[in-house]
Amino acid sequence: MTYKAQRKTFDILRYVGLVIGLIVCLFPIYEMLATSLKNEVDAFSIPPKWIFLPIFKNYVSVLTENNFIRYFFNSIIQSIIATFLSIGAGSLAAYALARRVFPGKRFFSSATFIMRMIPPVILVVPVFIMFRAIGILDSLASLILVYGALTMPFSIWVITTFIQELPLSLEESAYIDGCSTWQTFTRIVLPLIAPGMSVAAIFTFRTAWNEFILSLVLTNRVTRTLPVAVSLYITDTGTEWGKITAIATIIAIPAFFFTFFAAKQLITGMTAGAVKG
Repeated sequence: MTYKAQRKTFDILRYVGLVIGLIVCLFPIYEMLATSLKNEVDAFSIPPKWIFLPIFKNYVSVLTENNFIRYFFNSIIQSIIATFLSIGAGSLAAYALARRVFPGKRFFSSATFIMRMIPPVILVVPVFIMFRAIGILDSLASLILVYGALTMPFSIWVITTFIQELPLSLEESAYIDGCSTWQTFTRIVLPLIAPGMSVAAIFTFRTAWNEFILSLVLTNRVTRTLPVAVSLYITDTGTEWGKITAIATIIAIPAFFFTFFAAKQLITGMTAGAVKG
């Protein structure tokens, strides 16, 4: 077999593998969307019914029942504020770790990575007790604080990497021109690390938007978020899969668009520092 034939065969196998991988990744999304548009008979028919008349009854029910609008705005508010909290405090901490020398710097840097490894589920009981003691249990403030804290180690790690990639001469030039440390940080550093902040923001938003366990424990019927609202359709009389997949589809939309519109920044942020020289 000639080199050209080998190359062509390899390209074909590569594209076949790509198509198979794409099908495997997208099939659960298709199944969720299809189930939300089927009636109960079609959703559980064997063999599966691939061609069907879509209905929107499940979406109408989800949007008009169980205080959906309230839970939607709860999710939006706590996710956005937690994202700003994580990125704002994380960028300041990252700048200190990247540019300053102080006692315990190595310890704080290592502690940041260790905190990132802690599973959120083991924090449920101590966080519940602490928030109840200070009087913010069953409020959006509790979710904002806990999600901001949980995602901040990742934000610090990502943004620190970006700051370390910046030439120190840029900041030194700003100091020579009379800029203070704060002005140098806000006018020089922040615009240049925007891709890294975008990566951290997407991660923080998706975590705060999709998290279930902490939201279940720290909220009540007024302050619960959309992921918790999914459990309302698991009742004593059965599981309403049509409504569950409908609300799950709605939950996926904001995170999808948020990632899609920030795709350029996300790719830049994930590949930054991969090639040097």
